[in-house]
This record gives sequence, C-alpha cells and structure tokens, in this order.
Amino acid sequence: MCEDHHIGRRALFVTGAAAALTLGGVSFASGANTPTATQEKKTVRGTLPTGSPDFVYLPLEIPSGVREIHVSYTYDKPTVPAGTQGNGLDIGIFDERGTDLGGNGFRGWSGGARSEFFIRADDATPGYIPGPIRAGTWNIILGPYTIAPQGLSYEVTITLTYGEPGETPKPVYPPERAKGRGRDWYRGDCHLHSWYSDGKRTPAEIAALARAAGLDFINTSEHNTHAAHAHWADQAGDDLLILLGEEVTTRNGHLIALGTDPGTFIDWRYRARDNRFGKYARDIRRAGGLVVPAHPHATCIGCNWKFGFNDVDVVEVWNGPYTPDDEVNMADWDSMLVASVRSGRAWIPAMGNSDAHRHPDPVGTPQTVVLADDLTREAILDGLRAGRSYMAESKSLSLSFSASGSRGEHAGIGERLPVDLDASVTVRLEVTGAPGCTVRFVTDQGVLFTSPVLPASGSGTAEWRTTASYAAYVRAEVRHAPVVTGLPGPLAAFTNPVFLGR
Repeated sequence: MCEDHHIGRRALFVTGAAAALTLGGVSFASGANTPTATQEKKTVRGTLPTGSPDFVYLPLEIPSGVREIHVSYTYDKPTVPAGTQGNGLDIGIFDERGTDLGGNGFRGWSGGARSEFFIRADDATPGYIPGPIRAGTWNIILGPYTIAPQGLSYEVTITLTYGEPGETPKPVYPPERAKGRGRDWYRGDCHLHSWYSDGKRTPAEIAALARAAGLDFINTSEHNTHAAHAHWADQAGDDLLILLGEEVTTRNGHLIALGTDPGTFIDWRYRARDNRFGKYARDIRRAGGLVVPAHPHATCIGCNWKFGFNDVDVVEVWNGPYTPDDEVNMADWDSMLVASVRSGRAWIPAMGNSDAHRHPDPVGTPQTVVLADDLTREAILDGLRAGRSYMAESKSLSLSFSASGSRGEHAGIGERLPVDLDASVTVRLEVTGAPGCTVRFVTDQGVLFTSPVLPASGSGTAEWRTTASYAAYVRAEVRHAPVVTGLPGPLAAFTNPVFLGR
C-alpha cells in the first residue's frame, strides 16, 4: 500500500528548537485482529521543497503484537547547477515515548549512512537501540540536510513483522579503569567512528588500530546516537581504556560529548539561534563528560562551530591529517588564549583527534597526550580539562615542556609559573621523534623563538628566556618544513600553554 504525502503550511510547527514538519500519520491493522498475518507493509511518498525545516516527522501508529519494525528509504538525486547543493536526506526513529527534545523516545539514527534499518527487542541495526516494540505512535525522523532546487522526492517503506518478541539484552559497558602507570603521560584519540554511525570499521578493528598506534585510551563518538556504548566492553583491557560519548551533529557545528556516563544520549535537534546549546552542555557535564567542539572551522556544510565558547571545556584544534582549516583553528584558539589573559577568565585547552572513519584513515593521527594521575576515566578527563596535555602526530613523537624561575619555581604544561613580572623565566622544550622539524615558542605577542632544523635523529632541546611582563604565556609548536613558501609548515606536535606571572 502506498500513500502520497503533500506538504502544506499547516503541517509546520515549532518544537521549541529548530522548526519541524509533521506529515500525516500511517496506521497499521491491529496485530491482535490479524492472527494469520505475519507482515504488513506500507510505503509513503512525498516531496520536500527547498527551504523545508530541518526535521520532518512521519508518525506511525504501531499496533500491539509487533516483533520487528523495518524501515527502508530512497530519495532522488537530480543534477543541479554548478555551485548548488544537491539532495541529502538523513533518517532515524523515535518510539511511542515521543519526540520531545532530550526525551526518552530516541531509538536510533543513521543519518545518511544507511538506506534501511530494523529494530527488535533482541537486536537492532548498528546505530539503533534494541528494545520492546510497544504499541503507540512512533515517529520516523527525516533530516533534509540539503535540498536541490527541484525539491527532494522521497519514498519510505515501513514493514512490520508480527510475532513473539525476543528478550532485550542487558547492556554491558567498558570498565572505567585500566591498568595504568600511576601519574604519567597517557596517549589517546577521542574522536572515532565505527559502523555504529557512518564509519566502516568494527569496534574490534578500531581497538586493534588504537593499540598499534600506541594509544592508552579512546572515546567512542558516533554521530547523534549512543547505540555503540553497549558494544565496546569486549574491546577494553588492561592496556586500553575505552571512554563513551557521542558526536552531537547539529546544523551549526559538531560537538564531542567526551567521556559521558554509559547510555547517555545528547540531543542534536537545534541551531545556535534556538538558544538550547547551554542546556545540553550542562547535560553533558551532569553525565560526567566534557564539552568539546569538533573541527570548528571545517568546510563541510553544517560543520562550522556557531555556538560560541562560553559553555566549552576543551576545543578540538587539530582534526585528522593537518590541513588549512586546522591552521585557522590554531589561530582562533590562540586568540582565545589572548582574550582569556586580557579578561582574567578561564582559558580553554586544546586537543587533537583523528576523526577516523574508514580505511585508510589512521587512528591516532593526531593524538592527545595527557598527564593524568592514572589510567581511569576520571583522571583522564581531569587532565584534559586542566590542559595538562600536548598533541602529537604519532606515538613516535614525545615532548617535555616547562618553564622555570630563578628561585626554583617550576611549571609544566597547563600550569602557571608564579613569578614577578620582571623576574627571569627559562622556557625549555625537549623533543624526540621529529626529524627535520623546527621548534617555535608562541606567546600572546606571536612567535618569538624559532629553532634551527632538528637533526635526522629527530631529537633536540630548545631554550628561551623571557619575563612574565613580556610573555603572558608560552606554548610550543613542532612543525614540519613549509609546503608553501612564506607559510608555516604542518604541525608535528604542539602543547597547551604555560602561563607566566602571578
């Protein structure tokens, strides 16, 4: 059976966040009244015009006795004029508990990564949450990411299978502690995607690559779903701490909810103009996690960070192989450091992650190396939050960066050196694993020191003297040779700052 849904103005409503659209509902016969039927299928077709709201809901009246919901969809991809966006349509589903922002009704999201999905009590497509198929109004959510000038024509097919439900498995989550080395430097990659969103690797494949990259911890960060949380326990071990999170993918930027409590879902259905971000930042912190804007100056549609930085704990400055947008991130972050010094407000530490999705994306390039009291969720998050960390392109590159005063004062990365403004300060960087690179010391005035090129061994030491009146902070960069004359070379590593003065 097919139904055509034509969109009219009366279908438009506002959910308290981004504008949304509700289509006419789809009803199915009662399973109790069709004892001989094992399946029931309905297809809905429609067209979304340009300028449609961010989210379109298709209500489904689900009867009792349903064992499985299966949904497939297609949409047209017409040729568009040069410089014009074509069609892109995401999909997910909410159960009978409703579509309220931050509510309990969320049952899964695959974005544009899959053309079909199923949900049963005992199993579900990756990205979706297994559990009871209760009677009531469910909602398929369509996300028209981009719409061609001709409009976006879609077809959604819903298949219900009747029968006895299976048993929902009790989720098992990774432990919050691994066998650490006490207070030490631990390497991690906190932005990774598996087949539970738009990645192509299994958790087992990612864990193996993380170990090969010398990582001590990782963080799961699937787009707009926490469905993967219950599928990582088998990959954890004494040598690998697995944190749980989500990449909250809004239309105004992406956010890593880093190290949240197991089973935490963070909603994504809002824009900066809706003034909802602060609430969800608080939700992340209440769940024990960190709020980390991802690739804030990325060039993909909807990827630029538009929510500001007032509710942010850490910022992902380096995302994947070093590219020009990372250089813009660095400049923007450095300006924020200067602003924090000027205003006396708290500063925002930086981090780097791979954002690896599939082969050949390298896991652990870059990686964040954090000084933590132990290899536990709490200790790692404390170290990241405090900025006791540096970023490196691989496990082969290590740094030691500090500042010292003439009276024995000492401060490391993320700390403050308590000296008088005119007291002499010595800044020192030791580096290994960076052949052919140069060291730069960057302050609130800019780059004030550049070393000679490091030898083929990749090891070296750089020292520079200054005062707190001349440099409010100092951070270190290790850079490859320039690719474009007159521009700095790609980063091999960089540190969070050491602040100078009382």
